[in-house]
Amino acid sequence: MAISECNTRIDEKGKELLQHGTVLFPAACYYDDLTENPVPWHWHEELEAVIVTEGSAVFAADHERVELKKGEGCVINANILHAAWNAGDQVCRLHSIVFHPKLVGGASESIFWQKYLLPILENRVFYMLALKLIPKDIVLLDYIEHAWQSIANESPGYEFMARDSLSRLLFMMQEYIPHQEKDISQKVRRNEERIKRMLDYIRKHLADEISIQEIAHAASVSSSECIRCFKQTIGTTPIQYVRQMRLQKATELLMSSNKKIIEIGIECGFQEMSYFSRIFKEQYGATPSKYRVQNK
Repeated sequence: MAISECNTRIDEKGKELLQHGTVLFPAACYYDDLTENPVPWHWHEELEAVIVTEGSAVFAADHERVELKKGEGCVINANILHAAWNAGDQVCRLHSIVFHPKLVGGASESIFWQKYLLPILENRVFYMLALKLIPKDIVLLDYIEHAWQSIANESPGYEFMARDSLSRLLFMMQEYIPHQEKDISQKVRRNEERIKRMLDYIRKHLADEISIQEIAHAASVSSSECIRCFKQTIGTTPIQYVRQMRLQKATELLMSSNKKIIEIGIECGFQEMSYFSRIFKEQYGATPSKYRVQNK
């Protein structure tokens, strides 16, 4: 079975490091569990198509938000800052397929790339397409699931079947996505660049004390503008985001290393172990040591 459990790793600029599929077949499917492991804010040069298989989830792409329940899904454009998390307290799982545009478009000089892929990839007002359980969307949802199952099962000719389903998906999407009447405004471009610079700074200094002023300085903006950018794009304050990233990194270290709890706490920017243990338990329902035993 060519299925992976999603383990999003990102570089210092928030770009995902994970290679999806192979050079010969640049696509991979994942079985994501958002119950305790939300997908952090990141971006990649691939397109991503997702279906919720259990529970409900919130998907965010740049400033857009949508809550999707079982059977619903979405398509996220390439190079778009995005994240996902559980919408409730129930189990939440996804089928996601991440694929490079060249899988469908081929060479950049091909008619497929020029006529069908570029209008999507270069559309700066298209971040995410939400697909609900209505007749016109169900067809696209079926294409996503068929592509996912083809890759997961690796039956003879699955590469053809997956590419065919994804090609049909992208072709039918043409009438769904917003038309870019004119170039995206300078303000939107500026905000995108600012938030990426600030996320970059946070990831580089996660073990250090971080203030709003320092985060703002990384993007050459005021503290109030920093807060506005975070709330508009990510939906939280800079300090809340820092705490979220520290806790998420702590869970990764607890499960992937044998470091002592105090070492993990310090590496994740928590100088007071009692505070680290308290907010970790608030977030995950167990102390760091118990969480390690339960999940490692």
